[in-house]
Amino acid sequence: MQTDDPSAPPALELSGVTKSFGPVTALRSANLRVETGSIHALVGENGAGKSTLVKIVAGLYRRDGGALALDGAPVDFHSTAESKAAGIAVIYQEPTLFPDLSVTENIFMGRQPTGRFGRIDRRAMRQEAQAIFARLGVRLDPDRPTDGLSIADQQIIEIAKAISLDARVLVMDEPTAALSGIEVDRLFAVARGLRDEGRALVFISHRFDEVFDLCDTVTVMRDGAYVDTLPVAGTTVDELVRMMVGRDVAELFPKLPAEVGDDVLVVEGLTQPGVFHDVSFTVRAGEIVGLAGLVGAGRSEVARAVFGVDPYESGSVRVDGEPLPRGNPRASIARGLALVPEDRRRQGLVLDQTVARNVTLAIRERLARWGLVWDGLENAAARTWASRLEVKTAALDAETGTLSGGNQQKVVLGKWLASDPRVLIVDEPTRGIDVGTKAEVHRLLSRLAQQGVAILMISSELPEVLGMADRVLVMREGRLTGELDRADATPEAVMRAATTEEAVR
Repeated sequence: MQTDDPSAPPALELSGVTKSFGPVTALRSANLRVETGSIHALVGENGAGKSTLVKIVAGLYRRDGGALALDGAPVDFHSTAESKAAGIAVIYQEPTLFPDLSVTENIFMGRQPTGRFGRIDRRAMRQEAQAIFARLGVRLDPDRPTDGLSIADQQIIEIAKAISLDARVLVMDEPTAALSGIEVDRLFAVARGLRDEGRALVFISHRFDEVFDLCDTVTVMRDGAYVDTLPVAGTTVDELVRMMVGRDVAELFPKLPAEVGDDVLVVEGLTQPGVFHDVSFTVRAGEIVGLAGLVGAGRSEVARAVFGVDPYESGSVRVDGEPLPRGNPRASIARGLALVPEDRRRQGLVLDQTVARNVTLAIRERLARWGLVWDGLENAAARTWASRLEVKTAALDAETGTLSGGNQQKVVLGKWLASDPRVLIVDEPTRGIDVGTKAEVHRLLSRLAQQGVAILMISSELPEVLGMADRVLVMREGRLTGELDRADATPEAVMRAATTEEAVR
């Protein structure tokens, strides 16, 4: 637990740190004091400067001004290697793994143990990887390649990598974004154990229930500047929201009334052996259908199969009564389907292309004049959605890969909303998005439903599902195990369908 010696220096301290990128100021005055043996939350909207601060601590960026200290001693990192050598480990929101290497090789990349004659001791690596996974309470084959692993499993590998470093300061940047409730509980148990061993943890999350469940202290940032630091036990969600956004967010789930019409999307008997089996459901015009379940239940795979990205062996998909060709995303787009994927970086964006180019990817044929897409038309179309979703970027011609994770998610949403979809499939639509924008995304989904769009929403956040869905479908191990009307969709009913053999209707 937190040190009892008030004179002891903090494990990590940043004072008045500033950082600019050309004309854009990312940090105006950042302060953070993290005590040894504590878990310290860092919260703020996307663009508040949290990621920039973390990258300074990690040695990716050098600060322009201010001070950085570890255990009271000033430090100035010139590289990530220097930061790691000083005892800092960072778990980023997006996994950064080598897909062709094994799980074990990813954990020990760049610091493989050696045996006789300087050869890599693969046996020792494997044994330590297994020990870390046992400590985390997860089953993961240390010999399998990481390519094809779910985001949840990739995140577990990143956590194992950080734990293997035996770091004194551990920074977790949205580590639970793609984890199920059970996996989050495991992670929190490990975090508390590290805290009790005397390590300092920085926990960045947009999920307030996690902040209040796990953390001892919370620091709030807004617009690149420090706002306040408070004991978690002495504050409330409303108070944090006010400090983060500078205003009250009265309603996080602004569910607007919508007239539900005829069936638009009809899925019957969809089956892909080993992935999902006999999945049947409908989504009607003006309806938001939530698809819930634990990570690995097959929700994303069903969505990708419906859209035509992944294969299925049998079953059918119909839109407005007409069969939809399988395995043909182009035909799906032409019929008015849109898919906002779970993994925005690998499946939703071209990171080295501009914001404007990414927003208009799905509508380029509409924008073309004599076979060419003029910059003016592209920028005008992109500006509409960048403004509506409040994408924080220096310019529309900035590379999308330079944006924060939450702003990248907004660009993916903008890309598909620009296509004016008939059916919108959104997989984790607010993953990594701050509380203020999260409410706006929910309001946007409600408005689309009011306009007659049929929406299938996949989310691991149960409050989001219960707050936005007209009906809730629940999956477990590749099968639909529950269908609940909004009035009957309680947390208990959803979790029962997600975790037991019993079907809930």
